[in-house]
Amino acid sequence: MGIQTTINQALEDLDATSTLDGLQDVITRLRDAFGIDHMVYHWVDSSGDQYGCGTYSDAWRDHYITQNYLRVDPVITGCFQRFHPVDWKRLDWSSKAARAFQSVAIEFGVGNQGYSIPIRGPKGQFALFTVSHSCEDIAWAEFTEKRSRDLILIAHFFNRKALEFEPDRIPDQSRALSPREVDAMTLLAMGHSRAQAAETLSISEHTVRVYIESARFKLGALNTTHAVARAMSRGLIVI
Repeated sequence: MGIQTTINQALEDLDATSTLDGLQDVITRLRDAFGIDHMVYHWVDSSGDQYGCGTYSDAWRDHYITQNYLRVDPVITGCFQRFHPVDWKRLDWSSKAARAFQSVAIEFGVGNQGYSIPIRGPKGQFALFTVSHSCEDIAWAEFTEKRSRDLILIAHFFNRKALEFEPDRIPDQSRALSPREVDAMTLLAMGHSRAQAAETLSISEHTVRVYIESARFKLGALNTTHAVARAMSRGLIVI
């Protein structure tokens, strides 16, 4: 089974699960599919409760909490200030405490490389989706360049599922498509190519691609075809 097929199946299973054990099963399968050491999802909900799933060892999680590494972890402090994915090497590891933390993390098998995606929810939730591995810089750069789009999609799938676990959750209305996103998706649903949609809307093909990608992420879709199907099933576009 190819990695893309595995990803698609895992995300379908994630969409269907209603338990934390289900999340753990999916993230372990995805970690194995990507062939990396670890994959972790951790979020703080609107009431301050923390949840998580991932493949770090129990020993590392316990040690992290006992040592209160939250206050010195450059991944946490750095990503809280960002909105875009970040390679760990771009974070500030200059302090003595940060370097000591990194050394201990590597001893516990976290890996010398990492890539984290910060995500924010509609009511102040903050989450991190992280992958980490032990390898040379060149190999890691090639991996993140090749797989960043997949990882961002997976991160948002986990975040959407995590929000479902919050008590008294009100459906997030902010995921509604913009008028231009509706226009672009409608034309695709009618069988237009991106070039034809761009011509019809009197905008560039690049701009059409931006609208389509934005709609796809809002819909939590695996690809453009999946996004069109979801938009139609939810009544967001009509043809």
